[in-house]
Amino acid sequence: MTDLVAAFKLALGNYPTGVTVVTTCHDTKPIGLTVNSFASVSIDPLLILWSLDKKSQLHPYFTAAPNFAVNILASDQEHLCTLFASKIPDRFAQAQWSTSSFELPILHDTAANLQCKTFQQIDAGDHTIFIGQVVDITNAQKEPLLYHRRHIGSIPKSFYS
Repeated sequence: MTDLVAAFKLALGNYPTGVTVVTTCHDTKPIGLTVNSFASVSIDPLLILWSLDKKSQLHPYFTAAPNFAVNILASDQEHLCTLFASKIPDRFAQAQWSTSSFELPILHDTAANLQCKTFQQIDAGDHTIFIGQVVDITNAQKEPLLYHRRHIGSIPKSFYS
């Protein structure tokens, strides 16, 4: 690993992010993975983005999907973060979820769910950036799950004092 790559990983690993699980269907089978490369893009139209390594086994399914859901994990859903980051073949068998009216797999009890139609895909080095147009939102107003320096957890109570 070059010094620049190591410095890049160190700098971005020190940047706290929220944790999401992005889901879609392939041949009516639910698929999903843990993603922390999630951000808002635009208000008009409502756009969000996330990225996926081209080497991911799920990459071809997401590039072919007309829509996807971003499930923003709540602070008590560390188990879902770990589950959907694993190589377990049927992750959904160990999660509570349902199919939405847009026929997307939606995880239960999350902080929020954003259902999106695929707006654009951008080739970006060893990743693909997915831009989605938000068509439906469920917002539970729960505390989010955070990722920082390879640790996951909730917002410390002292943060608000």
